[in-house]
Amino acid sequence: MTELSAFAAGFPFPFDPFQREACAALEGGAGVLVAAPTGAGKTLVGEFAVHLALARGNKCFYTTPIKALSNQKYSDLVRRHGPENVGLLTGDNSINSEAPVVVMTTEVLRNMLYAGSSTLRGLEFVVMDEVHYLADPFRGAAWEEVIIHLPESVTLVSLSATVSNAEEFGEWLQTVRGHTEVIVSEHRPVPLWQHIMVGDSISDLFVDDDHQKVNPELLRIVRSGGRPGDRRRGGGRGGPRGGQRQRSGVYTPSRAEVIVRLDREALLPAITFIFSRAGCDAAVEQCLRAGLRLNNTEERRQVRAIVDAATSSIPEADLVVLGYEGWRDGLERGIAAHHAGMLPAFREVVETLFVKGLVKAVFATETLALGINMPARSVVLEKLVKWNGETHADVTPGEYTQLTGRAGRRGIDVEGHAVVLWNPHLDPIVVAGLASTRTYPLRSSFRPSYNMAINLVGQMGRERARALLETSFAQFQADRSVVSLAAQVRKQDEGLAGYTEAMTCHLGDFAEYHGLREALTAREKEMSRQRSGDRRAEAAASLEKLKRGDVIVVPRGRFAGVAVVIDPGVAPNEEDPRPAVVTADRQYRRLALADFPVPVEPLDRVKVPKSFNPRSPQSRRDLASTLRPYADGPTYRSYARRSRGPSAANEDSEIARLRAAIRAHPCHACPDREDHARWAARHKRLAADTDKLRARVAGRTATVARTFDRVCGVLTDLDYLADDRVTPAGERLKRLYTELDLLAAECLRQGLWNGLNHAELAAVVSALAYESRSSEDAGPPRLPDGPVRETLAEMVRLWGDLEQVERRHRLDFLREPDLGFVWATYRWANGRGLESVLRDADLTAGDFVRWCKQLIDLLGQIAKAADPELRATADAAIDSVRRGVVAYSSVT
Repeated sequence: MTELSAFAAGFPFPFDPFQREACAALEGGAGVLVAAPTGAGKTLVGEFAVHLALARGNKCFYTTPIKALSNQKYSDLVRRHGPENVGLLTGDNSINSEAPVVVMTTEVLRNMLYAGSSTLRGLEFVVMDEVHYLADPFRGAAWEEVIIHLPESVTLVSLSATVSNAEEFGEWLQTVRGHTEVIVSEHRPVPLWQHIMVGDSISDLFVDDDHQKVNPELLRIVRSGGRPGDRRRGGGRGGPRGGQRQRSGVYTPSRAEVIVRLDREALLPAITFIFSRAGCDAAVEQCLRAGLRLNNTEERRQVRAIVDAATSSIPEADLVVLGYEGWRDGLERGIAAHHAGMLPAFREVVETLFVKGLVKAVFATETLALGINMPARSVVLEKLVKWNGETHADVTPGEYTQLTGRAGRRGIDVEGHAVVLWNPHLDPIVVAGLASTRTYPLRSSFRPSYNMAINLVGQMGRERARALLETSFAQFQADRSVVSLAAQVRKQDEGLAGYTEAMTCHLGDFAEYHGLREALTAREKEMSRQRSGDRRAEAAASLEKLKRGDVIVVPRGRFAGVAVVIDPGVAPNEEDPRPAVVTADRQYRRLALADFPVPVEPLDRVKVPKSFNPRSPQSRRDLASTLRPYADGPTYRSYARRSRGPSAANEDSEIARLRAAIRAHPCHACPDREDHARWAARHKRLAADTDKLRARVAGRTATVARTFDRVCGVLTDLDYLADDRVTPAGERLKRLYTELDLLAAECLRQGLWNGLNHAELAAVVSALAYESRSSEDAGPPRLPDGPVRETLAEMVRLWGDLEQVERRHRLDFLREPDLGFVWATYRWANGRGLESVLRDADLTAGDFVRWCKQLIDLLGQIAKAADPELRATADAAIDSVRRGVVAYSSVT
């Protein structure tokens, strides 16, 4: 009896042909690349590798791209093989790490390979789940590092979503790993039907079984569809959030209507993908306001039991901050959000309840599409445009397939359903193209880093390391792509010529004019950011001067208007004053600095009775009546106008110069000026893209090795390398795997962190771990005074010095330290409560926990690389950050 037969006997269903073929190849000694649709069952091949390793008395490592997927896979394998045979290694957890089967994130395995870990002994198989993640621009390089550096004796099991260049990827694997079978299956075990929901009607996208002919009724709607009219019945304010109706019945349904319709058609459970965290939370609120209840009494009881058990270790005060009651109410009704801004423990509860059928409608961001086992009967896409971190971009065919691949649960559903919501700009032909396109190739994102280079040179010397890197998938693809890139450059040159003609103005040089406009916009943004920081400091100082009885104007927020101060709110345990006021509409509220974008000046002072009781409606009414003369008078109106704040732009000489130059330019008088400006903006974007393409064509040959040489040049200049020898400073760099590895190593070498206490160290190191989601910051981040501020200034100076060294070697690896998490880290590490920290941090609880865990991971690396005194401080910093919500374990 073969091992495959023994393995198959443990399953209640027959294996698909691709599963049997891949498992047979593994048992025969070959590596495999399995590319198959989401939900097709390719992880079964990875589980067979686990079975083989255990049967032969060897080891198998099962790697995943994200910790949540590692935790989930660990639980699955423990159920099958027992806790004594399975371990887990992530940045957060280390469980039974010497077990014969260990689940880990890919970066953990990469670090083990560089460290020469003894855990690698006896390793026979490495399963790389979601291997297509190597295309990720931020973390994908770790996949290639593992594939290249694994010992030849290890058999690689690569599991990928369906990609159009699987054969090319397999050919590369054959080159670097030896005999590799490429097994591609495009068959979905559960057929997927495509729909568009127009109004309350769900229409088929295709009218033929081959999914080629688009429904003519949908095309008729698009051709005849006017613009959305007023919506008479309830639901909200338009768009998917509230609905858009026309008299003909052609409208975008509200989120609640979509769920009701899917429920009526027996198409729940459903995942609705909304490319916004706030949108996901708002969707749940809208469904709750609409009175949706998808669970019966018994299901609600089960939900309560699971939720209460999962959150029992979280303090009551933290649950209030996390919005626990509203979250649980939604779960009891069978409705939930799922996104990275949620507390990990909350996300895991949603996943558990969804798999058990106790949550029937989930509103999620696209991160749910990666690996997490949450299949649904239906998937809904509100829009086919998403923010990619830089701009609003159309969803690609690969992304569409990954998202809709969640629809259809094997062994449960006969068919899955993908539903796109109609809107006035939707083209069914475009949707059909997304649904039927199979051209989404896997592209390498690999490049050498400082840490990678120092580890490779230390292991094998510079020449052998250089030769090894030339075997990367990045170089493999680069050598093949020059011809197509050159053709693309020619095509874009033709486009630029057309744009140049379209932007030509008969009155003058429009490119010059457009440059002046762009310079003005950039300067105005810069001054706005600078001014917002100054205003915050001025506003805080003015609040500290308020007295009881002062009549003030609250410029903005929910309680904007005239108010009288009851308590100035200056307390030693609060960083900013939080005055308590009674407003003109008799509300008693404690305000925050965010309510005052400009300094506040009392309009007058009134007498507040000593017996005033803010809980008494009569007391509030009497006091509010004294505010009427101010609310209606000219003093309030003039202050309200001033509260918008003076524009920094009006005071800046450079802005004045640019405005004058724009007005004096001959093109300013052109009647087609704005039309020319649109073409000029397109020309600029296309020209920048074309310049990048030309640079890529020019440097395709030996690109990876050339970059490696430049990296080694930087390391040699800074005395981390001496020819093929790693210096003592380089030995420290070996242990630092952060994105800002070289900056962290220099901070250690120059002693910048010596003498800091645990909270101060955590705060300054957070600048290396954290990266804000948006580059458009409202103003300078708040920083603690004293050693933290001084050390950060030194770190930024040091980054500037390193940037100069990089520039000499034509590299651009190190981003500037991001100070946006410093204040929150400092307060959290000093023991402040969650509510207080989150209030000032402008972060969700989930983001706060995620960045704290990233910080803990980096502090752990620093502890290993530092001298004993700093190591002790780093360990204390880890303990001070790993508490409360950050410490709640995600693995039970």
